[in-house]
Amino acid sequence: MEPFKRKTPEEILYSISRLHRGRLKIYIGAVSGSGKTYHMLQEGQMLKRQGIDVVICAVSTRQRPGTLEQIGDLERIPSIHWVKDGVEHKDLNLERLYERNPEVVLVDGLAHRNRKGALHPTRLEDIRCLLDKGISVIATVNVYELEGVTELAYKLTGIAAEHTIPSDTLDWADEVRLIDVTPEAILERLSDGRFQHPDPTLFKRGNLAKLRELALRLVAEGVNESLEKHREEAGLFGPSGATERILVSAQYHWNGSIYVRRGQQVAKRLGGDLLVVTFINPKKTLSKEASTFKRSLLQMIKKVEGTFEEIPLASRRALPRKLVHFAASHNVTRIVMGHSKMSPWQEFWRGSIANRLLSLIKNVDLLFIADRSEQEGRRILPAGTQQKREPSSYHRLTDQEMKERIQKIRRGKFKVYIGSAPGVGKTYTMLREGNDLLKKQVDVIIGLLETHGRTETLEQVGALPMIPRSNTHYRGVELEEMDVEAILKRNPELVLIDELAHTNVPGSKNRKRYEDVLSILDAGISVISTMNVQHLESLNDAVEQITGIRVHETVPDHILHLADEVQLIDVSPSSLQQRMREGRIYAANKIEQALNSFFKTGNLIALRELALREIADDVDERLESWERKASLRGPWRKKETICVGVTASLNAERLIRRGFRIAYRLKAEWYVIYVHRGSVIPDEVNKRIERIKELSVRLGGIFEVQFIDKERDVASVLIGKSDEKMATQMVLGQSARNVWKLVRHGSVVKTVLRHARHMDVLIVADYDPFVKPFDT
Repeated sequence: MEPFKRKTPEEILYSISRLHRGRLKIYIGAVSGSGKTYHMLQEGQMLKRQGIDVVICAVSTRQRPGTLEQIGDLERIPSIHWVKDGVEHKDLNLERLYERNPEVVLVDGLAHRNRKGALHPTRLEDIRCLLDKGISVIATVNVYELEGVTELAYKLTGIAAEHTIPSDTLDWADEVRLIDVTPEAILERLSDGRFQHPDPTLFKRGNLAKLRELALRLVAEGVNESLEKHREEAGLFGPSGATERILVSAQYHWNGSIYVRRGQQVAKRLGGDLLVVTFINPKKTLSKEASTFKRSLLQMIKKVEGTFEEIPLASRRALPRKLVHFAASHNVTRIVMGHSKMSPWQEFWRGSIANRLLSLIKNVDLLFIADRSEQEGRRILPAGTQQKREPSSYHRLTDQEMKERIQKIRRGKFKVYIGSAPGVGKTYTMLREGNDLLKKQVDVIIGLLETHGRTETLEQVGALPMIPRSNTHYRGVELEEMDVEAILKRNPELVLIDELAHTNVPGSKNRKRYEDVLSILDAGISVISTMNVQHLESLNDAVEQITGIRVHETVPDHILHLADEVQLIDVSPSSLQQRMREGRIYAANKIEQALNSFFKTGNLIALRELALREIADDVDERLESWERKASLRGPWRKKETICVGVTASLNAERLIRRGFRIAYRLKAEWYVIYVHRGSVIPDEVNKRIERIKELSVRLGGIFEVQFIDKERDVASVLIGKSDEKMATQMVLGQSARNVWKLVRHGSVVKTVLRHARHMDVLIVADYDPFVKPFDT
């Protein structure tokens, strides 16, 4: 970043031209019926109320009542109608739009092709001309209409785009907003007759989920690019915390393909990018065998869509430093490499690459891959899976199975609206859906509502009845909480409950609001609730890394997985900040403080990307539960078991959350093992262990305590317990021991790496926000 550098004449001219150019905002959705036009018109009405001159042209309502209602009194510029093969089409009337010269035009169908003889062949070119005239445009598009997605979408779903737009269209738009809708909501709209499609058979739940995941990941990629650019301009360095970037270090050897394949699986499962680097001695010519392995490696990297770089290396001892520098300069979050094959004496004389990496690396995890060639052979095959055998339809249910099935049938339906930050519109959308259902004669009530003084949100209450809150006295203060008993007594079909992550007043029946929600669901009452992505338990460390703020009110991930539907409310950071400045999120006296802390541009971009990727992963998990081969992230290995080794340090929670996220993505059993020296645990340490155990159990892990006599036995006990559990991966934190303790007791991490080469070992880095890129 060079703030005092004089701009070039070209840069000055470009900046001036941008002042005269209109803005382009694009609403993108998975398929027709997502609600893109509805939200575009809704924004048009809001802009009009603010005094902006807005018109519509070539907007396709398709006679949908909700969409027609949103048009209201918006001025319509007549479009040019024409017919082809019995189907009516609408072109923009550029002449009339130039003459009218509004500030904003709302237009549907960004991928539309104009009639023969029109001034421009495509609507996109029409829009470019409007922008050049200083007229802003808000438009809509489906994800499969983007050239980079069209072929993949057709391969996955059979849905073909009639027309497409260039893949870089989203890049030069000023703002892109995703309208995320669950497959269940789309199918309900289709069955209700709220929209029609020429081929409804294509609207299968699996197809809709795949297109939804494509849309989420596409927008997340765009957000990531803007985040990288923002961080670079702001002089920020290191991983943002919002996304994973996996670096595989492989050589031109037969096992190089193993490491690339494993790195690809990790990148896919974690929704991250894959980079592969190879170090070569430029003074040496590759052998015939190495050249063959190089061709094979490059083919595999191309197949898995990784990025490859070959780096000259003068000596082996320089490799760790070069690798760390490359990782730091490319914002890598995890390095993947093979275990050392050297003996302790060889490591002593030649130097250990792994040990040197551990001493140099900061804020980057290290994953050492086991060499399974002795058990699996040297052939590199696609990751296989073991299909679960479905029980026979003639199998008689046990009493427990019968009880679980009946409970599931009786249980209410659970839907969660999730956002990247406060003010995106979760409560607004929940209330709007509540009123829509009320009109359909569904018995809906508000169980708890937090408007935070937002007028627009309060207006959405409409005719919805509200259950009064209960009053609780705590330390001389009267506090209000949701009245669960009153809700159960009222017994509605559906209850709307805000802020799922809320902690109840001490003395309440349940400690957390999500526990109240579970009680209500078990009573057969359906629930729609809201939460922000930063409240998800396993993302707690990532959110702190992004914002510098530790969120204390969290929701276990399994609660979100329990939901029948999870829907993202996506808003761009600029729009969210504008809402904040207009006083539509917080009170006036809190605006500046919020904009300078949590609502900083970098935070909002990163949290948006985190939310998009998290919901994309959630969609993929549901796809896998419906159809094993449907996952866009590809299969995992046949069976995984994870063992997490922890101490009583403050880093334990970070390791447990990391262990959970790995286990969940890999469908693995996972254990948390605490090794204690001595036969008695002091009270203070025991309290700490209980907190660690509580978090492990809450996230679905199995917690165990092991006792030892000597400190040097920690590593052997961890390896022994991992072998007993048939673990495929062990997760440890970077050693925090000082030099004296390392000399006296040895390094647990180094001992594990030397004696557990038959399993993968992940070393999780402590996060230090003040660490600068590696200095060469």
